[in-house]
Amino acid sequence: MPAEEGTSIAVTLDDLLHARRMTLTELAERVGLTLANLSILKTGKARAIRFSTLEAICRELGCQPGDLLAYRPES
Repeated sequence: MPAEEGTSIAVTLDDLLHARRMTLTELAERVGLTLANLSILKTGKARAIRFSTLEAICRELGCQPGDLLAYRPES
């Protein structure tokens, strides 16, 4: 789901967590982020993401940035 009106980038973190049977809390502990900040990313409300955060999430989930972010053109 897009973060805001007019935004076409979707975050698929929920799907990746489900596929890896990992909780958001566990991921937050592993990457050193607060649960609140990771939740903002998961719900698509984040306006930006640091490369270091993206790298840490990809490392822990064994994925590529393209697995976490998707471009969905508005219809």
